[in-house]
Amino acid sequence: AARQVAAIGRQHELTGTPRSVPSRDGTTLMYPVTSNEPGTDEKKRDAFVDDVRGVAHDQGGLTVQVGGPGAMATDAADVYNALGGPLLYTTVAVVAVLLILIYRSPLLWLVPLAVVGMADYLSTGVAYGLNQAFGTTVSGQSTGIMTVLVFGAGTDYALLLVSRYREELRRHERPYDAMRAALRGCGPAVLASSGTVAAGLLCLLAADLNSSRGMGPLGTVGVLCAVVAMLTLLPALLVLLGRRVFWPLVPAYGSTPKARRSLFAAMGNSAGRRPLTVLASGAVLLGALALGALNLPGAIKQQDAFVDKPESVAALETLAKAYPERSAQPIDVITPTDRAEATLATVRGAHGVAGAQPGRSGGGWTEISVIASAPPQTAGETATIKELRHELTGSYVGGPSAQQIDLEDTNSRDRLIVIPIVLVSVLLILIALLRSLVAPLILVAAVVAVWGAALGIGGLVFGPLFGFEGTDPGLGLLSFVFLVALGVDYGIFLMHRMREESLRSIEGHGTPPASAALTALRTTGGVIASAGLVLAATFAVLTNMGLVQLVELGFVIAVGVLLDTFLVRTYLVTSASVALGRKVWWPGRLSRTPDPAPPAREPEPVS
Repeated sequence: AARQVAAIGRQHELTGTPRSVPSRDGTTLMYPVTSNEPGTDEKKRDAFVDDVRGVAHDQGGLTVQVGGPGAMATDAADVYNALGGPLLYTTVAVVAVLLILIYRSPLLWLVPLAVVGMADYLSTGVAYGLNQAFGTTVSGQSTGIMTVLVFGAGTDYALLLVSRYREELRRHERPYDAMRAALRGCGPAVLASSGTVAAGLLCLLAADLNSSRGMGPLGTVGVLCAVVAMLTLLPALLVLLGRRVFWPLVPAYGSTPKARRSLFAAMGNSAGRRPLTVLASGAVLLGALALGALNLPGAIKQQDAFVDKPESVAALETLAKAYPERSAQPIDVITPTDRAEATLATVRGAHGVAGAQPGRSGGGWTEISVIASAPPQTAGETATIKELRHELTGSYVGGPSAQQIDLEDTNSRDRLIVIPIVLVSVLLILIALLRSLVAPLILVAAVVAVWGAALGIGGLVFGPLFGFEGTDPGLGLLSFVFLVALGVDYGIFLMHRMREESLRSIEGHGTPPASAALTALRTTGGVIASAGLVLAATFAVLTNMGLVQLVELGFVIAVGVLLDTFLVRTYLVTSASVALGRKVWWPGRLSRTPDPAPPAREPEPVS
């Protein structure tokens, strides 16, 4: 096998013939294989790993496993490359089923689904253009998230528009006039909400980690392509198809919808009777759930990042069992060649180093392969890496374990910078949109509470139920950005209708001012709930993917959206608005406008 691997050296610049390292019990042979070629070129790396596997596996009777950092990166790339088709097909199927259940029409569900599919193709083209023009980072994770956002957000906007269009068809004879009224009514809310989501996602540009920073522009592209398609192509198709697209529940001109017992009216009434009690109870519940975040497992190790164990992880486990006296994952030290001997002596004298050997040299630099006495990605190995970095000035300490340390540090730095930027940006946008300070503060506090509770639920299930050995270092930051941006999205829908009802009451028609929040919930609760279910279901598709980080991210966002839709938006925001009354719009003009005087009652005749 070693000779066959060496035979492909001319193609992949193999550094010498691999030499066997037998285990102490004589059952296992390890062949370290190194190539100068792959570097950061993923295609060359994958070709190198595939060629080595092709030679190594053809050994008849022997169990051969190809592992190491390169093989693990190739296995991760294979999982990401396999996401495209299954992720898209599963998302389409989930959205289609939900739209059929929501609309109860054999035709209507096809229209928004076809439009959102076109928006997805558009977003892919725009993402490619950004990569070519500006070098925007595009990864399997970011493109998968972009697809989910296009279908989730696009379907949400479609639900809001179609619901308002159905209302207007009962008031206008021509579909064209009904659509104009629907766009005037809900268009500003859709534009405002999509703009807020885009602004929140663009805050990821402040992140230092390329994968997080690249997800901001791609997520923004997905949301903007979705809103453009839903406010242009979808209205045109609906007007062309006319009322018959709603068959068999066609909204006739001049008709009134059947009176039904509204679940959200009942929920709003319960929140309206004792708003302070409901608000306090909900806050206590969310706080209790957030405590579950203390149970989140530590940072995930590379070998635990796959849902199904690939060959590279199996090889790592085999090495750990066969060579318990040494690490199965070397630490790489890169030092100037003229100081290689001194560096080697320092490395060998460092605490926790089991052995060190000089390797390749070139360009004035020499590689030293260091074997730690502690297993990979443990506290002992971490201490050894930090000591080497402290002792070796002018040299670089790398390798998979060192990369994980840097990854955790970078994510911690990104959280400290990006989260405040997101909060401030979203708050300023909401203040400008709602012309209030109180209402934006309520919405932002609500979505932050949802984020904490969703992470807490993740902490309760990731280890005990899912069996995950750790969490992705970027989970906190990415889940925060998505939940805040998308949660505020629904808050704008509700607050926009609440403000509309408050203005109507001032003008002397519509509901009393104290009931504006309950009326807004009753009229928009159904469509917000439908939109929340669709968005949660699209992100839940990620839990069926092959990487733990995608499963965790999809689970936290899906749970957070459901909490926001059925608890926070329905009960807490509504009860807070009822308790505050017009003060929710402080210091805007709406908070200072006196309520209209009730009409004078005529004196009753004296009998």
